Formats: sequence, structure tokens, C-alpha cells
Amino acid sequence: MKYFITLLLITFCLSAQAQRTKIDTIVAEVTYYDTIVTVQVIKRTKYDTTFIKKIYKTADPKKKIIKDTTKDGNSGNKKPPMPVAENVEEAAPSSPSLPKATEESLPPDIDTPTKHALSISAKELRFHLEKLASPFYEGRETGKPGQRRAADYIAKAFASYGLPGIGLEGSYLQNVPLISETWEDIGIKVNDKEFEYLEDFYCFVKSNRTRAMTERDEVVFLGYGIDDEEYSDYEGVDVQGKVVLIYQGEPMNKDSVSYLTGTKEYSDWTYKWEKKLEVAKKRGVRTVLFIERNIPFFVSRYSYFLTQPYIRVAAQDPAKGYVNSCYISTKMAKEIIGNKFSKVVAMRDKINSTGKPQALKMKCKIQIRQKENKEKVDGSNVLGYIEGTDPDLKKEHVIVTAHYDHLGKKGDDIYFGADDNASGTSAVLEIAQAFANAKKEGEGPKRSILVMAVSGEEKGLLGSAYYVDQPVLPLENAVANLNVDMIGRIDKFHPNDPNYVYVIGADRLSSELHEINESMNKKYMQLKLDYKYNAKDDPNQFYTRSDHYNFAKKGIPAAFYFNGTHKDYHQPSDTPDKIDYEKMERITRLIFYTAWDLSNRTDRIKVDQPQEGK
Repeated sequence: MKYFITLLLITFCLSAQAQRTKIDTIVAEVTYYDTIVTVQVIKRTKYDTTFIKKIYKTADPKKKIIKDTTKDGNSGNKKPPMPVAENVEEAAPSSPSLPKATEESLPPDIDTPTKHALSISAKELRFHLEKLASPFYEGRETGKPGQRRAADYIAKAFASYGLPGIGLEGSYLQNVPLISETWEDIGIKVNDKEFEYLEDFYCFVKSNRTRAMTERDEVVFLGYGIDDEEYSDYEGVDVQGKVVLIYQGEPMNKDSVSYLTGTKEYSDWTYKWEKKLEVAKKRGVRTVLFIERNIPFFVSRYSYFLTQPYIRVAAQDPAKGYVNSCYISTKMAKEIIGNKFSKVVAMRDKINSTGKPQALKMKCKIQIRQKENKEKVDGSNVLGYIEGTDPDLKKEHVIVTAHYDHLGKKGDDIYFGADDNASGTSAVLEIAQAFANAKKEGEGPKRSILVMAVSGEEKGLLGSAYYVDQPVLPLENAVANLNVDMIGRIDKFHPNDPNYVYVIGADRLSSELHEINESMNKKYMQLKLDYKYNAKDDPNQFYTRSDHYNFAKKGIPAAFYFNGTHKDYHQPSDTPDKIDYEKMERITRLIFYTAWDLSNRTDRIKVDQPQEGK
């Protein structure tokens, strides 16, 4: 999760500056941390729009999207590429299971949870991680062969632990039906003049529905496209079936005070791009055109969104809630406005000086093509189940999750995803085996344990989103979710101090979950539990950006374990040789201890904090 702070600050500063100088603002279409950073990484490669357009038009999967310029942090030398086996069978992993510690090798006076926690070892974590982050798995991109191979590896591990198959047809898999969407035909023509995609305009597949053609002879200038009790551009204006042209942001007076908030703080109409599209849909608008003054800059920033397929859960289409939209250049806007350009600028200035909305109908011939290509893609969640031993409590279960997918390949580069998130996946495998062995020895947890490796996280938390809508075990019986996402590296805030972990969200729904995790850490591990990113006003908002969030949205207490970001995030250089396996061992044992307590305590933890958004 690298460069997120820089990205958010840049976006905010651009918006603030734009408002003060009466320039259009931009609200980033960003919903989860992985894509935020992917966008920033692409920006660092300094693509120009010509190269991006070339990638889009050729759709050549062999084109290099991002070049690996990362240097080894120890030697300062460029990392040599990891070897790729010429024969896939030669690269196939060996058995995923390893022998566990024997009882004879353990101290005689340790308690039961420690006995099983000690079976979680750096050696075994390394074994799994080096397999999953090897060339054979080709970066584990959702829907691709590498992801399916990884799912098979995890399933075989669960089978070797003696876990029952509770997935599809007695397997360990839950199929996650997905849809991949790309632009098949995208274009805008104004007064018979064709404008170029990614040069004169851009639009996101995610927030648009497929339309072969929209043709109109009129465009309505509608100020800022806001419909609020304090200010409404829609009041008294007929926009049914119309194409509307609007500015981004919101009206501010000469002292930079918002007419909506009454302060110098912006409202959600600036920060949340969805609001304008949602209200436009409710008002019957056909298409919204946002004026964007710096198309090249934002095309570069959002090139990942604009050049890569958008993948979503098949049954969930967020675009249904929005009107279609495009971000257009000032050049195109001037062509639409024609000889009324000075009048539109004067109207904008009047809105800002008086706080009174202004609207204008403009004659022009406009054609908008937004035809999408849709393909079915299958992801899969891998389920490991350890049934509880208590006749009554076993109906309840604790869920331990980690996403095993990553970014796949781009050209010849493999994005190995060692820390993100072969580290978390390896932890889940070790936790599953520890609980399985405990049960075999007659010391199994009272409540059941569901260990789940999910796919589609890098595409938008899709595997976990699908699970909470189509649960294999009743969600009302889920006591808590412990989510593991990146636990193998050290970030810049803890140089030379690996004995820490960020804990995010544990107190958001249940104070007891937070207290249990603290207690287990104090009793057994003595890690530094860092809550830096748990603050509700943290600009990174990591709480919403990993799979635990989908469980939290359903009212299930959830904790997210995370090591912070580093320079190799979302780079081919995120490789196994940079992982701190001893650190992984300590964090994984803490998660095991917390899961052990949750699954064995007499009373289920309570949800005693208000759920956000409720």
C-alpha cells in the first residue's frame, strides 16, 4: 500500500487550489487501497497519454505496463529477475504439508494454546510463501491460471490437514462468478468532430452502463450538478433524458467559503463523486459530462482504471446506481458551448459570487458511444473448516481470512506478491493446521473455525463481498473475523524494529474484540500493537480497504493485521527474499491466540459499538 498518502494529498490540494482559482476540481474515483497505489505506481513511470492510448488500442497483453526499476534495499543493486521454469510441470510445487513439532520437543509446563501456537513456525511459513510467490503461480491474478493453481495448492493443504470439504460438491472451493468489463467502442463526436479517448476525454467502465449510442441536439449547462437543501442546480430545470454539462466541486464565495457547508470545508458533493451521478440518475439525466481542465494529468494518474479490465461480482453492478458519465477537456467543452462560452463562464462566476444556480440550454449535435465488452470470469474462495467440539457452541464460528490473489503478469514481469499477500495466506494455512492438530489431539476449539483464502481482493474485495452475500455458514453465527493482509515486511515508521503490527478495526464494532487481542498479546507475544491507521480520520482509510471490511459491513466484529507499506508494494520486486519470516511467525501466533480465545470463551463477544453508516 505504497504512496497512498502522497496520492490523497495531491488530489486534495489540486481540488483546493482549483476552487480558489475558479478552476474545475477533480474527485478521484477510488474505492480501495490497492487501486489507489497502483495508480500512483503508474504515475511514477511517467507515461504520456500517447503510450497509454497505444496500450488501450492494441490491447496487447505482452506490452510492458510497469517497468521494474526497484533496487535491492540491501545492496543497492538492481534485483535480477526471478527464474521462470520453461516447463510448467517442473515448476509445480511439492506437497503443501510439512511435519509439525512433536509433543516431545515442547516444554512440559506450557498451556494448551501455547502448545499449538508453537507449531506455527517461520520455517513452515517460509515454505508456503516461497511456493505461492514463485513463478509457477504467475502473480495469482484473479481468473487467470496462476490464481487457479494457487487455489489448488491451498485446497490440497487443507486436505492434508484432514479438513472436510464444505465447498462446491464437497470440495474446498466456493466459486465466485465475476464479470470482466472493457470498452469495446468508446467515442464522442460533437458537431461532426470526433474527439479522442484518453486525449480529449476519459470515462470509467466501473461507473457506466453499456450504450451503443446516445444522440442529442442539445446539451444543458447545469452549474455544479448539485441537488441539496442548501443549494440545487436542478430546481426548475427540465433535464429528463438530457445530456448535461457541469463543473466539478461546489460553489465557493470570494472568501473560499462553501455555500453548502457555510465554512471553508468542502462538502460531500466535492469529495464523493458518486453523489452527482446518483442524483442525476434520479432526476432522469441521460449522461453527465464533467469539465476537466487537465486531461493528460488525470489520464496518467488513473491509467490503471482506464486501460485494465474492470472486474466485478456478476450479481453486483454498481453502475446501475449511476447515470452514465464522461470527463471531458476544456477543448471539447468549448466545442459544445460554441458562441455561448463567455456567457457560461459569466454564469459560473455568478454562481460563485451569489450562491444562486444558473442553467443554460446549448444547441449542438452530440453523439456518445459507450459500448462495453463483457466476459465471464471465475474466481474462487478456498474454505477450510474445523468443527467445534462443544455441542452447542460449535454452531458459532470464528472466521480467519487472507486474500491469496495478486496482480498477475504484465508483459514479461511477474508481480509475485510475496508480502501482498502470500504472507497472509501462509499465515492462514499455518493457523488452519494448528487448529486441525489441536482437534486431532482432543483439544479442539469449542466453537468452529472457518479459515478462508479469498480471491478478487485486488479487484475490489470481490471474493469476500461474494461470501458475505452467499455465505457457506450462516453469517448470524459468525462471532468475528480476523483478517491478515501483508505481515512480512517492515515499514518506514518502524526501522530496525520488526516487533510490531498495525491492528485496524478491532474496536470499531466490539470493544471486547479489541480487549481480547490486547490481552492475548500481553500474555503471550508482547508485540507493539500500533493503532496509527485505526483512527477514523486517518486519510488512508485502510479500515475500508481489505476483506475484513465486508464482514464489518454485515455487523461482524473484525480486526485487520497489517505491516504497513514499503517501496516494493505492487511491484515485481515484492519477492520472498525480502520477507522477515520471524516477524511473520510472531504475528501469526498472535492471531492464533486471539482466534483461540474467541472460539473457547463461554460467552460470545458482543457488538457494543454503533455500526458506521447505520
